[in-house]
Amino acid sequence: MPLALYGHRFSSYTQKVLVALYENALPFELRSLGPDTPENTTEWLRRWPLRRFPLLVDGDRQVVETSIIIEYLHLANPGPVPLLPNDPMQALEVRFLDRFFDLHVMNAAQHAVDGALTGDPVKRADGLALSAEKLPRAYTWAEGHLAGRTWAAGETFSMADCAAAPALFYADWVHPIPDSCPGLRAYRARLLARPSFALAVDEARDFRPFFPLGAPDRD
Repeated sequence: MPLALYGHRFSSYTQKVLVALYENALPFELRSLGPDTPENTTEWLRRWPLRRFPLLVDGDRQVVETSIIIEYLHLANPGPVPLLPNDPMQALEVRFLDRFFDLHVMNAAQHAVDGALTGDPVKRADGLALSAEKLPRAYTWAEGHLAGRTWAAGETFSMADCAAAPALFYADWVHPIPDSCPGLRAYRARLLARPSFALAVDEARDFRPFFPLGAPDRD
């Protein structure tokens, strides 16, 4: 039975797992969550009533939280692209960077998205302001960290890059990465050129009109 992933192609955290699946060409079925597939939503909520996605189902096992899903894939379905290094200290750096991009980039951008989704102009402005406060600090740190590196943890693509790809993709839509961070801008471009993430982005293009802040005419 192939892996099943409950999520949505336009979701940043679903894309994070899609990149991991595509990197190792793992067969899976995406069970899209939306108004056109109520049966998938019903089954997802039955399995995980905490209402967070994506959710991975592998036979009798179900796995939630994106970093844990990728670690599970690394253990249960190893492929030619190991997304975590075998060395424990190197793996610790990858896990830290994975958390950095989730917590300090993606979640920081989400303030603006959540505010816009309310339809309330005040909450929209407050969300944008909070993202504009937090994201520059993250951009500046990442710019220094990436100096001399091809990927987040060095020369090898890893789970940290699976997290960074959608995080930087959407964060730059919310609060553009400034010219003062050329290394980070170049890293984002490398992520967009990576076949696994390029595929995830292309598959979600039809949903861009639904981006609550208005998707820019690029990428």
